[in-house]
Amino acid sequence: MATVRKEIHLDIPPQRAWDALRDWGAPHTRLVPGFVTQTELDGDDRIVTFFNGLVARERLVTLDERRRRLVWSIVEGAYAHHNGSAEVLDDGNGGTRFVWTSDVLPGDPAMTEHLDVMMERGIGVIGETLSA
Repeated sequence: MATVRKEIHLDIPPQRAWDALRDWGAPHTRLVPGFVTQTELDGDDRIVTFFNGLVARERLVTLDERRRRLVWSIVEGAYAHHNGSAEVLDDGNGGTRFVWTSDVLPGDPAMTEHLDVMMERGIGVIGETLSA
């Protein structure tokens, strides 16, 4: 198993970041526009299309309002197993710590490196979008 974790500090209130993250059907407009180019809801699943043409079916696992934490799993895509989570944390000064974690199988170094590159790009887009 491999874990990739990205974190960014945002000078915005946590509730503003959580409002965008929790909108399960709209990451392509509210959280990562351009990184995710299309989202289609299908029950609790969403089918997301990424900037590079990759398509994944993601299943909603947890949407925790109190902890401002979203958890999903890719159930159709490139990974034998993928569990993702993102959480919005108060930095203690009115700002936000946005933490995104993915756990994947297999522990293939090339796939892990690709995921790391994708998530690095994604966290940058999150920072740009939510700070605008």
